[in-house]
Amino acid sequence: MDWILPDSERTYLRRLAAKQAEIAALPIMDARRQMWYDLNDSRAGARPPVIIETWTFDRDFMPESVFRCETEVGRGIERQLLRNLRNHELIDDDKVMPDTFDIGWSVDIEEMGVTIDRRVVEDADGVETGYEWAHPIKDLVRDLDMLRPAVCSVDRETTMAWQAFLDDLLGHFLPVTIRTGLFGCSMLTHRVIELMGMQAYFIAMLDAPEAVHRLMAYLRDNALRVMAWAESEALLRVNNGNQDSFGSSYNFTTQLPALGYDGGPARLRDMWGNANSQETVGVSPKMFHEFCFPYYRDVCAPMGWVYYGCCEPADPFWDDISQIPNLKKVSISRWCDEQFMGEALRGTEIVYSRKPDPNFLSVDQTLDEEAWAAHIRATLDATRGVSVEFIVRDVYTVHGDLGNARRAVEIARREIDRVCRT
Repeated sequence: MDWILPDSERTYLRRLAAKQAEIAALPIMDARRQMWYDLNDSRAGARPPVIIETWTFDRDFMPESVFRCETEVGRGIERQLLRNLRNHELIDDDKVMPDTFDIGWSVDIEEMGVTIDRRVVEDADGVETGYEWAHPIKDLVRDLDMLRPAVCSVDRETTMAWQAFLDDLLGHFLPVTIRTGLFGCSMLTHRVIELMGMQAYFIAMLDAPEAVHRLMAYLRDNALRVMAWAESEALLRVNNGNQDSFGSSYNFTTQLPALGYDGGPARLRDMWGNANSQETVGVSPKMFHEFCFPYYRDVCAPMGWVYYGCCEPADPFWDDISQIPNLKKVSISRWCDEQFMGEALRGTEIVYSRKPDPNFLSVDQTLDEEAWAAHIRATLDATRGVSVEFIVRDVYTVHGDLGNARRAVEIARREIDRVCRT
C-alpha cells in the first residue's frame, strides 16, 4: 500500500482526469447513453450502437510513445485514463465516456487447487500472440480427484486504501468507484481446455463420458460456489450502467436490479453475467446438449441477465442456447447463419450482438469501404424488427492506421441511418 507518485505525474494524471470528466459531460454522451438504454430495454426502433474494441490492437492504439508516467502505479492509472480519452478522440464509436474512475475489489481466488502453467510466444513486434497450457490432467479418470473446491478471500483494507489514494489524486474530477461483475468462471469449457486440452476432452466424451459429466458438474458447482461467496461477502455492485457484460457490450438498463433490491450490495439476480462455450464448436448439437447444456443452464440460473456466446456460431446450438435462463444477448459471430438467427430472435427481447468480420480492419492495410458497407447492410437486412448491436472484436492490428477504425464506425453509422429512415 506504499503508492508514491512524483508531483509531475500527479499533476499530469489530474489533467487527464479533468479532461475525461469534461468529455463525459458532453451532450453526445447523454445521447449515446440513451441509445444503450433503448437497446437493452427493448424499446421499439432502438438504434444499433457501434463499438470497436481496442485492447487487441494496443500495438497501434496504445503504443509506448503515448505514455508519460514512469512509475508503475502512475502508468497503470494513465493507461486507464488514456484508453478512454484516445477512444473518444481517435475512434469516436458509441462508448459512453465514464464519469467515474472504476476499480475492483482486491480478491484472491484459488479456483481449482491445481497450477496451470502457461507458455507464451511473442510475434516479431514483441506482442504475446501464441500460447499453450501445461495441462495438469493427463488422464481424466485418474486425475479428476486432484481438483479442489475454490478457496476465496477479499482484502478490504487494501481495496479501501487504494480507493482513498485514488480519490485524493483524482476524486475532484472523477469519483473513484468500486465496480464488479459476477465472480466465478461461467465459461465452463474454457476451464476444461486449460485443465486437459481440447483433443483429450473430445476423446473423453466418447471414452469416459461419466468422468466428463463429473468434471462439468465440478466446474459448475465451483462457479456457483464463487458466485455465492461474493454475494455473501457483499462484494457485488449492480452493473446496470456503463459496464460491459462481455466483450464491450454495455449494460445500461432500467430493468435491473431485480425487484426487492434495497440499494445496498447487489444480489446475483440483480447482475448481468455471461457465459460461452467457444471450445465446443467442433462437437455435434447432440453432444453439446448432453455434455454442456445442463451445466450452463444451471450456472446461468442465478444471474439477472445473461450475455451468451463469443466466437462460436449460435445457430447450430440454438435449441439449447435459447433455453439458457435469463438470456438477454446472444453473440452472432462471423461464422453464424445471420438469417437464421434474425428469424430466431424476431419477436423476442433478446439482443442480436453482431460481431462483424475483423479481417476488414486487420488484414488489408486500407479499409475496403464498399465491402465493409455491404457487410453491415447484410446484418441490417437480417435483423429487421430485431434489437441489434455491432461489436467489432479480435482486430489484432490496424497496420498503424487508426483512421481505418474511425472510418469503419462512420460507414456503419451511415448504413444504420439509411435503415432508420426507412
